[in-house]
Amino acid sequence: MSARHLTDVAVEPLFSLSIDIMAPAERVFEVMSDVERWHEWTPSVDSIKLQQPGPLATGGRALIRQPKFPPALWTITAIEPGRSFTWISRAPGVRVIAHHAAVPTSTGSRATLSLRYEGIFGGLLAWMTEGITKRYLFMEAGGLKARSENPLYRHQK
Repeated sequence: MSARHLTDVAVEPLFSLSIDIMAPAERVFEVMSDVERWHEWTPSVDSIKLQQPGPLATGGRALIRQPKFPPALWTITAIEPGRSFTWISRAPGVRVIAHHAAVPTSTGSRATLSLRYEGIFGGLLAWMTEGITKRYLFMEAGGLKARSENPLYRHQK
């Protein structure tokens, strides 16, 4: 396939999924920001290890291991306590930006998980991993909903 044909491929380098959760946004954020426990509620994550102790903070890093992907180091670039965080992973020619947010609704909250690919190889990587990316977002949204709505789960401080 020539470079000309690659530019003709219909690629949407943004993947996003929203799900309604019958729990307050603060509770959903508590679950989503407890990143080292994601492996307990989504099969899309083998492990996440924060590189520094304590809660998520801007500039903090996390090593994420997922099935079918190489380990990736993510840096937290923005956090709105109780509502959202954004982290970025970089590789030569690619930058992947993930945003996780929870906003209040009349019945609880709506969580939105999104992944955006940038860089010279961003569109190609998005195209190559589209199927697994969508599956993993679906797994993460479903697991986040189940964990957030579970009254027995309590955040480990």
